Amino acid sequence: MNSMALAERSPSLRALSQDRRRHSRVKVNLLGRYMLADRREFPCQVINMSPGGMALIAPVGGGVGERVIAYVDHLGRLEGQIARIFQNGFAMTISATARKRDKLAAQLTWLANRHILGLPEDRRHGRIVPRNPVGRLVLPNGVNLTCRVIDVSQSGAGIASKERPPIGALVTLGKVQGRVVRHLEDGFAIEFTRLQHPDFLEENVTGG
Repeated sequence: MNSMALAERSPSLRALSQDRRRHSRVKVNLLGRYMLADRREFPCQVINMSPGGMALIAPVGGGVGERVIAYVDHLGRLEGQIARIFQNGFAMTISATARKRDKLAAQLTWLANRHILGLPEDRRHGRIVPRNPVGRLVLPNGVNLTCRVIDVSQSGAGIASKERPPIGALVTLGKVQGRVVRHLEDGFAIEFTRLQHPDFLEENVTGG
Protein backbone atom coordinates (compact mmCIF):
# COMPACT_ATOMS: atom_id res chain seq x y z
CA MET A 1 0.00 0.00 0.00
CA ASN A 2 1.44 3.37 -0.89
CA SER A 3 2.03 6.01 1.80
CA MET A 4 -0.77 8.27 0.55
CA ALA A 5 -3.32 5.47 0.85
CA LEU A 6 -1.96 4.64 4.30
CA ALA A 7 -2.17 8.28 5.35
CA GLU A 8 -5.79 8.40 4.19
CA ARG A 9 -6.62 5.42 6.40
CA SER A 10 -4.85 6.59 9.57
CA PRO A 11 -5.99 9.91 11.10
CA SER A 12 -2.72 10.33 13.05
CA LEU A 13 -0.60 9.68 9.94
CA ARG A 14 -2.84 11.96 7.93
CA ALA A 15 -2.44 14.73 10.54
CA LEU A 16 1.33 14.23 10.52
CA SER A 17 1.57 14.41 6.71
CA GLN A 18 -0.64 17.51 6.72
CA ASP A 19 1.61 19.06 9.39
CA ARG A 20 4.67 18.41 7.23
CA ARG A 21 3.00 20.04 4.24
CA ARG A 22 1.69 23.02 6.21
CA HIS A 23 4.77 23.78 8.31
CA SER A 24 8.35 23.52 7.18
CA ARG A 25 10.62 22.07 9.83
CA VAL A 26 13.48 24.20 11.10
CA LYS A 27 16.78 22.72 12.29
CA VAL A 28 17.37 23.92 15.85
CA ASN A 29 19.61 23.04 18.77
CA LEU A 30 17.59 23.77 21.91
CA LEU A 31 17.95 22.19 25.32
CA GLY A 32 15.03 21.39 27.55
CA ARG A 33 13.31 18.83 29.73
CA TYR A 34 10.28 16.65 29.13
CA MET A 35 7.85 14.71 31.26
CA LEU A 36 6.21 11.47 30.18
CA ALA A 37 2.71 10.36 31.19
CA ASP A 38 4.09 8.55 34.29
CA ARG A 39 5.53 11.91 35.46
CA ARG A 40 9.16 10.87 34.99
CA GLU A 41 11.27 13.82 33.83
CA PHE A 42 14.36 13.76 31.59
CA PRO A 43 16.65 16.25 29.82
CA CYS A 44 16.38 16.52 26.03
CA GLN A 45 17.68 18.34 22.98
CA VAL A 46 15.28 19.52 20.27
CA ILE A 47 16.91 19.04 16.85
CA ASN A 48 14.15 20.18 14.52
CA MET A 49 10.66 21.55 14.83
CA SER A 50 7.71 23.26 13.20
CA PRO A 51 4.77 24.96 14.92
CA GLY A 52 3.00 21.58 14.70
CA GLY A 53 5.68 19.17 15.91
CA MET A 54 9.28 18.57 16.93
CA ALA A 55 11.98 15.90 17.11
CA LEU A 56 13.90 15.35 20.35
CA ILE A 57 17.09 13.53 21.22
CA ALA A 58 15.95 11.92 24.46
CA PRO A 59 17.30 9.22 26.82
CA VAL A 60 13.89 7.59 27.39
CA GLY A 61 11.03 7.27 24.91
CA GLY A 62 7.40 6.51 25.58
CA GLY A 63 4.73 4.83 23.49
CA VAL A 64 3.23 6.28 20.33
CA GLY A 65 0.23 8.39 21.33
CA GLU A 66 1.59 8.99 24.87
CA ARG A 67 1.15 12.52 26.23
CA VAL A 68 4.35 14.53 26.70
CA ILE A 69 4.96 17.92 28.31
CA ALA A 70 8.24 19.61 27.32
CA TYR A 71 9.90 22.78 28.61
CA VAL A 72 12.22 24.05 25.89
CA ASP A 73 14.71 26.93 26.15
CA HIS A 74 13.36 30.10 24.48
CA LEU A 75 9.98 28.46 23.77
CA GLY A 76 8.62 27.52 27.20
CA ARG A 77 6.00 24.83 27.80
CA LEU A 78 4.92 22.68 24.86
CA GLU A 79 2.46 19.82 25.11
CA GLY A 80 1.61 17.06 22.67
CA GLN A 81 1.78 13.36 21.89
CA ILE A 82 4.53 11.04 20.72
CA ALA A 83 4.09 10.58 16.96
CA ARG A 84 7.00 8.24 16.29
CA ILE A 85 10.05 6.75 17.99
CA PHE A 86 13.54 6.75 16.47
CA GLN A 87 16.86 5.31 17.65
CA ASN A 88 17.91 7.98 20.15
CA GLY A 89 14.70 9.91 20.70
CA PHE A 90 11.22 10.58 19.40
CA ALA A 91 9.07 13.00 17.42
CA MET A 92 6.02 14.59 19.01
CA THR A 93 3.10 16.68 17.88
CA ILE A 94 2.55 20.11 19.46
CA SER A 95 -0.99 20.82 20.65
CA ALA A 96 -1.49 24.58 20.50
CA THR A 97 -4.08 27.21 19.75
CA ALA A 98 -3.83 29.06 16.43
CA ARG A 99 -2.45 32.06 18.32
CA LYS A 100 0.25 29.99 20.06
CA ARG A 101 1.16 28.36 16.70
CA ASP A 102 1.58 31.80 15.13
CA LYS A 103 3.83 32.81 18.03
CA LEU A 104 5.83 29.59 17.64
CA ALA A 105 6.20 30.21 13.90
CA ALA A 106 7.59 33.70 14.64
CA GLN A 107 9.99 32.31 17.28
CA LEU A 108 11.17 29.60 14.87
CA THR A 109 11.76 32.19 12.14
CA TRP A 110 13.85 34.12 14.65
CA LEU A 111 15.78 30.98 15.66
CA ALA A 112 16.44 30.11 12.00
CA ASN A 113 17.69 33.64 11.27
CA ARG A 114 19.80 34.31 14.35
CA HIS A 115 22.87 32.64 12.81
CA ILE A 116 22.67 35.09 9.90
CA LEU A 117 22.21 37.98 12.31
CA GLY A 118 25.31 36.89 14.22
CA LEU A 119 23.56 36.76 17.61
CA PRO A 120 25.08 34.58 20.35
CA GLU A 121 24.28 30.91 19.89
CA ASP A 122 22.70 30.25 23.24
CA ARG A 123 21.04 33.51 24.28
CA ARG A 124 17.94 35.16 22.91
CA HIS A 125 18.84 38.46 24.62
CA GLY A 126 22.20 39.65 25.91
CA ARG A 127 22.73 38.77 29.56
CA ILE A 128 24.23 41.13 32.10
CA VAL A 129 25.47 40.66 35.65
CA PRO A 130 23.40 43.07 37.79
CA ARG A 131 25.23 45.74 39.81
CA ASN A 132 23.28 44.61 42.86
CA PRO A 133 23.09 40.80 42.57
CA VAL A 134 20.84 40.30 45.60
CA GLY A 135 17.25 39.48 44.67
CA ARG A 136 14.03 38.52 46.47
CA LEU A 137 12.38 35.36 45.26
CA VAL A 138 8.83 34.18 46.00
CA LEU A 139 8.36 30.44 45.47
CA PRO A 140 5.10 28.71 44.39
CA ASN A 141 4.36 27.79 48.05
CA GLY A 142 4.55 31.48 49.06
CA VAL A 143 7.97 31.19 50.72
CA ASN A 144 9.95 34.41 50.36
CA LEU A 145 13.75 34.14 50.24
CA THR A 146 16.89 36.06 49.33
CA CYS A 147 18.88 34.78 46.36
CA ARG A 148 21.83 35.81 44.21
CA VAL A 149 21.05 36.79 40.63
CA ILE A 150 23.86 35.26 38.51
CA ASP A 151 22.84 37.07 35.34
CA VAL A 152 19.74 38.61 33.81
CA SER A 153 18.35 39.47 30.37
CA GLN A 154 15.10 40.87 29.00
CA SER A 155 13.76 37.32 28.78
CA GLY A 156 15.09 35.56 31.87
CA ALA A 157 17.60 35.16 34.69
CA GLY A 158 19.98 32.71 36.30
CA ILE A 159 19.49 32.29 40.06
CA ALA A 160 21.99 30.90 42.59
CA SER A 161 19.97 29.24 45.32
CA LYS A 162 19.89 26.05 47.41
CA GLU A 163 16.16 25.90 46.70
CA ARG A 164 15.30 24.37 43.34
CA PRO A 165 11.62 24.71 42.43
CA PRO A 166 10.41 22.09 39.90
CA ILE A 167 10.71 22.78 36.16
CA GLY A 168 7.66 24.78 35.08
CA ALA A 169 7.03 26.28 38.54
CA LEU A 170 5.86 29.89 38.55
CA VAL A 171 8.11 32.13 40.70
CA THR A 172 8.45 35.88 41.24
CA LEU A 173 11.87 37.54 41.15
CA GLY A 174 11.63 41.10 42.50
CA LYS A 175 8.58 42.46 40.64
CA VAL A 176 8.88 40.05 37.70
CA GLN A 177 7.04 36.76 37.27
CA GLY A 178 8.70 33.85 35.49
CA ARG A 179 8.80 30.09 35.09
CA VAL A 180 11.63 27.73 36.02
CA VAL A 181 12.98 26.38 32.71
CA ARG A 182 16.04 24.41 33.86
CA HIS A 183 18.13 23.47 36.88
CA LEU A 184 21.74 24.65 37.12
CA GLU A 185 24.56 23.19 39.19
CA ASP A 186 24.12 25.87 41.86
CA GLY A 187 20.54 27.01 41.28
CA PHE A 188 18.12 27.35 38.39
CA ALA A 189 17.17 29.44 35.36
CA ILE A 190 13.87 31.23 34.87
CA GLU A 191 12.20 32.61 31.77
CA PHE A 192 10.09 35.71 32.40
CA THR A 193 6.43 35.47 31.42
CA ARG A 194 6.78 38.91 29.77
CA LEU A 195 9.74 40.46 28.03
CA GLN A 196 11.27 43.17 30.25
CA HIS A 197 12.22 46.65 29.10
CA PRO A 198 16.03 46.94 29.25
CA ASP A 199 15.93 50.37 30.96
CA PHE A 200 14.02 49.02 33.99
CA LEU A 201 15.40 45.50 34.05
CA GLU A 202 17.73 45.71 37.06
CA GLU A 203 15.30 47.87 39.02
CA ASN A 204 12.45 45.39 38.52
CA VAL A 205 14.53 42.28 39.23
CA THR A 206 16.80 43.34 42.11
CA GLY A 207 15.44 46.70 43.21
CA GLY A 208 18.30 48.69 41.64
